[in-house]
Amino acid sequence: MRKMEPHRQQRSAARRAGPSERMRPWPAARMAIPLVLIAMATVIGWNLSAHKSTDRVGWSHASSGQQIVFERTVPNMAVAPGPAPPGMVWIPGGEFSMGASDPPQMDHVGMQAAADARPVHRVYVDGFYMDKTVVTNQQFAKFVASTGYVTIAERTPSLADFPGAPPENLVAGSVVFSPPDHAVALDNHFQWWRYIRGADWRHPLGPDSSIQGIEKYPVVHVAYEDTTAYARWAQKRLPTEAEWEFAARGGLSGKPFVWGDLFRPGGKWMANTYQGHFPDHNNGEDGYTGIAPVAQYPPNGYGLYDMAGNVWQWTSDWYRPDYYQQLAHAGGVAQNPRGPESSFDPLEPNQHKKVHRGGSFLCTDQYCSRYMVGTRGKGEVTTGTNHVGFRCVMTREQFLAAMGSAAGRGLRMNTLCKINAAIKQPTPTAPVVVRVFLTGSYVKGLRGAGIPRLPGWLLQPIRRCLADISTARSPGPTRRSSPRRTGVNSS
Repeated sequence: MRKMEPHRQQRSAARRAGPSERMRPWPAARMAIPLVLIAMATVIGWNLSAHKSTDRVGWSHASSGQQIVFERTVPNMAVAPGPAPPGMVWIPGGEFSMGASDPPQMDHVGMQAAADARPVHRVYVDGFYMDKTVVTNQQFAKFVASTGYVTIAERTPSLADFPGAPPENLVAGSVVFSPPDHAVALDNHFQWWRYIRGADWRHPLGPDSSIQGIEKYPVVHVAYEDTTAYARWAQKRLPTEAEWEFAARGGLSGKPFVWGDLFRPGGKWMANTYQGHFPDHNNGEDGYTGIAPVAQYPPNGYGLYDMAGNVWQWTSDWYRPDYYQQLAHAGGVAQNPRGPESSFDPLEPNQHKKVHRGGSFLCTDQYCSRYMVGTRGKGEVTTGTNHVGFRCVMTREQFLAAMGSAAGRGLRMNTLCKINAAIKQPTPTAPVVVRVFLTGSYVKGLRGAGIPRLPGWLLQPIRRCLADISTARSPGPTRRSSPRRTGVNSS
């Protein structure tokens, strides 16, 4: 489906209208890699950037007369600063070709979806952690219980926001997909969207619905402000558009879909999209006629679920259709781009919009096709719907800050447990084998190499970990009498 963009102007007009017209549109000891090694490699690798590859791996069909070239993705060499926080995975970052390829069938709908995602250009992003899935109802409920937060959809609109609107029209609610019972022309999205009083994240289909039993479904009806409030509480942030696309591609380059070249490889459904006749009949061939629980389809190459279909995902970038042209005109490789300074949509120039990515359960080759990786959506910042959600990222700096905070104690314990597990059970994927001696001269040597002093909360557990390893391996009575002979179980 071509993504609907409900906005403040529509809401204002709806509130001036009568009620019936109202609408709005996340090894053995010798094989252990102590956390200090990770920290050392991390600091050394902070300023490493990938070298540009000249291997061309994808081309467009040049239907517009302009050849579109995708070069290979070059992953960053810097390692993760530590084991991933619960529910997240490490995305290495690096240099890649950003933008949309031509749709495989060269259809008109697909070509329209790719129009504002050109030209393809080179981008570099630093590594980061990303939520494996979009934020669920269960996760959002914990945030609300902890903070008392009230979403925009739950707030009663004010006359200041909608001057001149009749008081009876100023009611809390949100926009819900409401399919007609017959085929309609696809030139007016108000035919399948309705503003419903009492619809919000707790009541995704209206006041008579609830999230009981769908705790693992994506949270919806969240405006941009709602998502950033959650992210701050979780000590994370929203991804930039560039970070989102790098992660979505999963190491691939120039592919039309997150998973590769074919929409249904081997006849298998890879995402929750729309089948049947849009918008009046979804036959649910992919297993769902509406939103699906998270992680019902295979993950991409980085272990991320639902990077196509199910629900759109907010990013932190303002939307402009000409932003990629600006980056391409600047030349070179864009370094950690964060979007334009302001929003501009020529179709609705007075609305402030952020970029949405990934498409939703309503996307179809009859109307949208924005489940294709690289394509872009857009949404007015104060508006949520029942097909828009979000996921968060955590930067290296946020990770280290969380590890050093009181809130990070559980994360540090999780880290030590993973080290302990690695000590007791070797893994064939251990990338390096090293011996680390945390003597004063060693730490001094690290500082001499430009690596800052490691904080005590990081050094002390590692010293204990190494002492435990040494004790566990030492012979004789000391080993038998040591209360720490089994490693870091007592930590």
